[in-house]
Formats: sequence, C-alpha cells, structure tokens
Amino acid sequence: MSLRTNASVKGIASKNAPLRKSAPIFAALGDETRLRLIAVLCAGGAMSIAQLTTGTDITRQAVTKHLQVLAEAGLVHDIRQGRERLWAFQPAQLDEARRSLDTIAQQWDQALMRLKSAVE
Repeated sequence: MSLRTNASVKGIASKNAPLRKSAPIFAALGDETRLRLIAVLCAGGAMSIAQLTTGTDITRQAVTKHLQVLAEAGLVHDIRQGRERLWAFQPAQLDEARRSLDTIAQQWDQALMRLKSAVE
C-alpha cells in the first residue's frame, strides 16, 4: 500500500469513527420484529410485554429477548410501575442513527461530485 493510500485509509477511518457508535442501532433495527416493536412503542407509548404480544403470534419470551436487544442498543428502556414492567421508546439513539445516515449521505454527495468533475 502506498503512503498516499495508507494516509487516505486512515483519514476515512477517523471520519467513520462516529459511525461505529450507530452500528448496534442499525443491527437492532435490522430485525423485522424489533422494527415492528419500535413502531408500536412510538405510536402507543409505554407498554407491557402482555400489551405488546396481544393480537400477535409472538411469545412473551421472544418479545422479551427482542426488547433486551433494543435496550442494549439504547432504543428502549423499561419503567417499573408496581409489579409491572413497561417498555418505552427512547428517541435519542434513533437521532444518532439519523445523524450517521446524514454523514454517509454527505460522503456520497462528495464522492459523486468528485466523479462528476473527473468525468467532465
């Protein structure tokens, strides 16, 4: 690898460092069931596992595991209310993911502009 290529790879890696923080968010949202749970929590507010499984063929155990993955990614959190445990959407991490996508979009725009300049 040439010195110039090595320097540009390091530059790209340092620019993408903030994107690494968003990888767990995208991984968590990459599952259809978890994405559906997020949509339900966004629309309905804090809900119990019983409420989240009503009208579905998903077991409470499966929903619990999916909620744990979402919680590890910072997308949901649980709230103790008496003996019940409610789950609520936490939008801050989704905002972080949106900023990461904006960064990627800017990088693509810059790459396309460089390509356009090279072709013309």
